[in-house]
Amino acid sequence: MRIVIVGGGQAAASMAARLRAKGHEGPLTVIGNEPAAPYQRPPLSKAYLLGQMGLDRLTLRAPDWWRDQGIGLHLSETALSIDPAARVLTTDRGTYPYDALALTTGAVPRRLPAAMGGDLPGTHVIRTLADVDALAPQMREGRRLVVIGGGYIGLEAAAVARKLGLEVTLIEAAPRILGRVAAAETADLIRALHRAHGVTILEGAAISRITGEAQADGVALTDGRQIPADLVIMGIGVLPDTALAAAAGLALDNGIATDSRGRTSDPAIWAAGDCASVPWQGGRLRLESVGGAIDMAECAADDMLGQGRDYAPKAWFWSDQFDAKLQIAGLNAGHDQVVTRAEQGDHTASVWYYRQGKLIAVDALNDARAYMIGKRLIEGGLSPDPAAIPTVADLRVLLS
Repeated sequence: MRIVIVGGGQAAASMAARLRAKGHEGPLTVIGNEPAAPYQRPPLSKAYLLGQMGLDRLTLRAPDWWRDQGIGLHLSETALSIDPAARVLTTDRGTYPYDALALTTGAVPRRLPAAMGGDLPGTHVIRTLADVDALAPQMREGRRLVVIGGGYIGLEAAAVARKLGLEVTLIEAAPRILGRVAAAETADLIRALHRAHGVTILEGAAISRITGEAQADGVALTDGRQIPADLVIMGIGVLPDTALAAAAGLALDNGIATDSRGRTSDPAIWAAGDCASVPWQGGRLRLESVGGAIDMAECAADDMLGQGRDYAPKAWFWSDQFDAKLQIAGLNAGHDQVVTRAEQGDHTASVWYYRQGKLIAVDALNDARAYMIGKRLIEGGLSPDPAAIPTVADLRVLLS
C-alpha cells in the first residue's frame, strides 16, 4: 500500500512514525512545503525567538531516522492538487499515486487585510521558522513593539519582547485578553503578570489600521489614539489550511471534516492535526495543540492499517510567559461555574471550570500540582465539590 502524507509538522512526523511502528512496510512519502524537516512549533514564539533553542533541538527526528525508516521526506515541495478518482497527488515537482493519502496541512496565521496595513514591511506573524527568522533580528532593545491580539501567541510574543528589552504595547479589540479561550479569572492572572513586567495592555481597543507608507510606524485606533511602533506583530489567530482539501471536493466543517477515526468524506483520504475537525459532543472539535496533533495522527494511521479506533480527545496545553508557566487540562467550552484557588507565591493560582457540576478543565499558573491533579480528575471522570477547591489543604485528597 502506497501512503502519502502532505504536511511537515507534528502530525506528519507522528503519523509516519506510527505507520512504521504498526508494521506498514510499503512506500511511505512525506511532503512538506518548508525547507526544514518536521519540527516543533510551540517553542518558536518562546525559546527559539529568545535564542535559547536552536533548530537542532526543534527538529522532531534526526535526519538519519527518516532514511533508516525508509520514509521519503520531500522538503520545499508544495502540494498543488488531488485527483480523488485517480488517487494521484500533484505537487510543483511531480505526481504521487497513492492508495492512502493523509492531509496534515496545519493552519495559517490570520493577518489584517492589506487595506488596514496588514502587508506593510515591518508587520509580522508567528507560525513558521521563516516567520521567526525574519522577526528575530528586529527584536532589539529599546525598539517599540505593538502586538495586535491578546491570545496566547500575542501574549507569548509580548513576554519575549520585554525580556529582550523592547517597549511593548499589546492591543486587544475584545473587552479583555484571552476572551475566547479562558475565563476572566485566568485573564486577570495573566494581565497582572504582564503589567508587572512592564507590558502596556489596551483592552476594548478597536484598530483602524496599521500606519506607515514604506514601513509600519504605528497603529491607529478607532477612538483616535495613535500607538507608535518600530514593528508590529499580528497574533489574531489562525485558520485551518483547507485549500487543498476544498479543491478536491472534501467535506469541510471547522476544518477538514473527518469521522471519529480520522477518515474524510473520501474513503482513501485521512486528515489530522490543526487542519482537521472530529465529531465531539454533538458538534465538531478542532484542537490546535501538540497533544491533539499526535493523538489524531496516530488514530488515523491505525485506521489506514485496518486497526481503527475512535479518537478520544485528551486536551492539554501550555503557555510560557516570562518565568511563568500556564498549564491547561481539559476543554472549558460551555462551563457554567468557575472556582479559583490561590497558592503561595507571586502569580501562582489555579482556575477550575465546571459544567452542570462536572469538572471539565483546569488552568494552572505556576502550579504543576494543581495541573496534574486536575488532569487526573478529568481523565478519571471525577468531579470534586467546587466548594472544596479553594479550601482543601492538600489537593491530593481530591483523588481519594
